[in-house]
Amino acid sequence: MSAVWVRLAVLLCLSSTVQSGPAAKTEVLWKDAGGFITIQCRCEKDQDMLYVKKDLNKNVDVFFRQKEEKKATIMKGFQGRLQVAGSFPNLDIVIKNLTSADTGPFWCVYASMNNKTDLIYTEGTGSVLLVVAASKKAPTATCDPSTQSLVPVSVMILAAVLLCIILGFLIWCIKKKTGRTATKPRRVPNNDVYEDMRATLRR
Repeated sequence: MSAVWVRLAVLLCLSSTVQSGPAAKTEVLWKDAGGFITIQCRCEKDQDMLYVKKDLNKNVDVFFRQKEEKKATIMKGFQGRLQVAGSFPNLDIVIKNLTSADTGPFWCVYASMNNKTDLIYTEGTGSVLLVVAASKKAPTATCDPSTQSLVPVSVMILAAVLLCIILGFLIWCIKKKTGRTATKPRRVPNNDVYEDMRATLRR
């Protein structure tokens, strides 16, 4: 958890550094993982090259294009998810499928050659500080096919056990009822005592 707070503090420091830098129109963009950003690199003067660099010290190259060439060089890690639109030197660079590893400042750095073939670097407008929030996906429960086939079998076994219990209860009730009627003594009318008394009275 402390790593999260350290990262947040670093991002806040980067944000204040970028906002107090010389480049105008610097934005802080909060994006979700899987989203995209558009970096709008602009420069008023005529330039020969455009670099898009990443990180605070601008030590990670993302994109490079020369004025004469229409084909751009896209660095590893951004190939397949970076698109370019516009006419040089004003280009829109779209980075898709953002991940938390993309978090950090992106810089638009222009270069022009002077008469001595030395490069003169100029920071253009459109630099951004990107913060990519990690996606919080709900955990998806995946069932093993072998356990899915056990569900109908379990239901059938449960139904069979329940049926056996009901049949056993019915058989027990029927036997109990027939047992009561079998053991009940039969009342046979016995008038022998009265006949003996009548006989003695007659005498």
